[in-house]
Amino acid sequence: MTSHRRPAGRVSVDIRCVSSPPTVDTSYKTNVPRNANMAKLQAGYLFPEIARRRAAHLLKYPDAKIISLGIGDTTEPIPNVITNAMAERAHALSTIDGYSGYGAEQGEKKVRAAIAATYYADLGIEDSDIFVSDGAKCDISRLQVLFGSNVIIAVQDPSDPKYGNIEYMRCSPENGFFPDLSTVPRTDIIFFCSPNNPTGAAASRDQLNKLVKFAKDNGSIIVHDSAYAMYISDDSPKSIFEIPGAKEVAIETASFSKYAGFTGVRLGWTVVPKELLFSDGHPVAKDFNRIVCTCFNGASNIAQAGGLACLSPEGLKAMHDVVGFYKENTEIIVDTFTSLGFNVYGAKNAPYLWVHFPGRNSWDLFAEILEKANVVTTPGSGFGPGGEGFMCAERYTATEDLLKLSGRLQLIMAQVNKAASNVCEPTSEEMQDAAFQSDEEEDEDVDETVFDQDSDSSQNSDHDDDDAK
Repeated sequence: MTSHRRPAGRVSVDIRCVSSPPTVDTSYKTNVPRNANMAKLQAGYLFPEIARRRAAHLLKYPDAKIISLGIGDTTEPIPNVITNAMAERAHALSTIDGYSGYGAEQGEKKVRAAIAATYYADLGIEDSDIFVSDGAKCDISRLQVLFGSNVIIAVQDPSDPKYGNIEYMRCSPENGFFPDLSTVPRTDIIFFCSPNNPTGAAASRDQLNKLVKFAKDNGSIIVHDSAYAMYISDDSPKSIFEIPGAKEVAIETASFSKYAGFTGVRLGWTVVPKELLFSDGHPVAKDFNRIVCTCFNGASNIAQAGGLACLSPEGLKAMHDVVGFYKENTEIIVDTFTSLGFNVYGAKNAPYLWVHFPGRNSWDLFAEILEKANVVTTPGSGFGPGGEGFMCAERYTATEDLLKLSGRLQLIMAQVNKAASNVCEPTSEEMQDAAFQSDEEEDEDVDETVFDQDSDSSQNSDHDDDDAK
């Protein structure tokens, strides 16, 4: 095993997802009607439901040491070269010469220029095409405001999160996690994430060429989410604008969240090329600029100072080091599940693993793993109908916790196999004892040889072959 960045004795971050506020009984009602679209939403978003079940588990087992492979928040600290720049900018705000108020809604020009030079130098994207924001998630919401409610939308299935009343493009192991475009009806907007959350699959150059051609043939606009592009380690495109003609049919969103640990700082960007036009010939970028100027006062000047530092030579190296650390963790998770005989997809080019449990209900599987191993995962069905029978795991977890995870699952499976031979299933209490026993053994002496096991019945479509490309 290679060395890890996390110092000995450092505790992992406790990742929490806050549930919706409880309903309060009141006799008073206003005369304002509820937004009909809000009434159509499903009862609960995936991650608050996971948080609710996690809390219930801790009530049942107060001493349980939960390991989370769930929500996907980062755990490594922001590199010093980046925080130093933010601290300097923050301190400057307390001086006459360094103070600044409202900034440009589209983002500081030097930040936009640095993004263009770093990620789009040879792709014909200029700083005027770039909108700096408080994150890709917020920009995708603004894009939905831009396009309105009358457009027809298509998304990958599975996708994050699951949506309603839209066209799903099935992505599965059988089609390499790239939709069969010949079966996809014409839609106005195509949301496409590569590398993908949650499957971890990165689209190949040939696949993105097909997607761009499909959009051109149908007069559609692609919204390409490239939030995990820095994790790509092969020749898969990191930007859709590497594809000829994409500037006429595509928008791209990106973020510093999973590179620099900016999930709390909030800084991202969206590229809307000047070549992209609506059906009447009006530039999409002009309307998006109007939306941004109306709904947003611009990204934090302190966050933008951090973003500029991210794009310096030292900052880029620091971000690659962080990404490299998370990639090391991937090997542990992949080897854990493959050694137990499960098919694992993704991982090579993304911070997500997509584990297949044929014939299993995803929520039942979630409950079983939580009950028996004190491990929080994400049920695949929460990402759409194509996720049933799958489980999503992410690498943003402390290395020491991942080592314990392997020990727990190995021991739990041994208990299950032993029980099967005796036709006597272990009780929940016995499984909890096994999990505690595994942690104690890991704390005394971590045996990393379990990560070298091979499994003939296992495969990783990104690790072992290129079928998923």
